[in-house]
Amino acid sequence: MSNQPKVAIVILNWNGRKYLEQFLPSVSTTVYSNYEIIVIDNCSSDDSVLFLEKNYPSITIMRFSRNYGFAKGYNEALKQVNADYYMLLNSDVEVNPTWLQPMVSLMELDKTIAACQPKVLSYNNKNLFEYAGAAGGWMDEFGYPFAKGRVFDVCEEDRGQYDDASLIFWVSGAAMFIRSSVFHEVKGFDEYFFAHQEEIDLCWRIQLAGYKLSSCPASVVYHVGGGTLPRGNTRKTYLNFRNNQIMLAKNLPWSQKWWKIPFRIFLDNISAIKGLFTGDGGYFLAIVRAHLAFVKWILLKQRRSVFPQRKNEQLHGVYGHNLVWQHFVKKKKFFTEVVKNGF
Repeated sequence: MSNQPKVAIVILNWNGRKYLEQFLPSVSTTVYSNYEIIVIDNCSSDDSVLFLEKNYPSITIMRFSRNYGFAKGYNEALKQVNADYYMLLNSDVEVNPTWLQPMVSLMELDKTIAACQPKVLSYNNKNLFEYAGAAGGWMDEFGYPFAKGRVFDVCEEDRGQYDDASLIFWVSGAAMFIRSSVFHEVKGFDEYFFAHQEEIDLCWRIQLAGYKLSSCPASVVYHVGGGTLPRGNTRKTYLNFRNNQIMLAKNLPWSQKWWKIPFRIFLDNISAIKGLFTGDGGYFLAIVRAHLAFVKWILLKQRRSVFPQRKNEQLHGVYGHNLVWQHFVKKKKFFTEVVKNGF
């Protein structure tokens, strides 16, 4: 019997047979004495499950009869997983054999840390940070997420500049290492989000519940990802803008939300109008739809969301200024140009 805490590596899959075939071999070489791999299948129409059954008989497969999305898919599955830690891992992530131990060691050393993330580099260019989390997530005071190593669409080269573990605001959903007890204490992901920004909302609620979040750059993974929103992907644009507004409404204190949310909507409208004048009508309509859906959530749907348990208002990883101004007007491209001396 191992004395090491048990880790469940949980991979959510939807029609991702090619990623499972490409990246499960690296996950299967993990060197750690007490872990299991679980694949959740979100009602795939490809041969993902057949591939797993044939090639990875030791992996546990959970099958859903419908696509629950990222948020509910994980919530439903993790109700059935018994482990000290969950490693929520995207199917398009390559790892090295020793990737788990640094995160376990970090979390075991400091019980106030609820979740951490490895350094996330680009699979296609392994010298660059990857969009989805880079070296640890931050947020500006108007709800714009960015990261150590990534500001909007600019991903930095990894030169070891973020190799010290530090407290952050949010942990990448592509590779989230989290205490199972805390995940369930704060009631998991907000299922109303379906997908996109649900990990940032979860991390915000974790901090408000009195826990901390950290980067763990001693662990490194390589993520294929997507990065910028592809033109024409209006569903993704819609969910990002809608969910960001809902996240602000749920988690900001009343003393801030009454003016920050209207200002954020104003900035979103500028972005939508810019999209319209550059010929991207789908982007414009997606933002309009997102704002209308936010109003609908306020009036009719709030009871379907998960709200924070407010025990702590001292948040780490918050940039107390406007990131849009710093990046697009003052032309600051890199994290260290925007956030100086950690503030």
